[in-house]
Amino acid sequence: MQVKVYALSTCPYCRMAKRYLDDGSVEYELTEVDKLEGQEKDDAIAEVRRISGGASFPVVVVGDEVIVGFNKKRIKELLDL
Repeated sequence: MQVKVYALSTCPYCRMAKRYLDDGSVEYELTEVDKLEGQEKDDAIAEVRRISGGASFPVVVVGDEVIVGFNKKRIKELLDL
């Protein structure tokens, strides 16, 4: 199942989500939005708003499901960790 994480490098909940996925040996695509610049950053923010309805982080996308915030229980259910 494809997993994508939109995060901020300074966000403690983002770090917890990444650590949880790493500890579960889950492969995921990571976009650290605050490390992007210019149009690339604007595009990433627009994508986060489009898929999550806001600008809160982290945004974890598992398949077709979007999880806003670090919801360990839901991530565990979706990825069978």
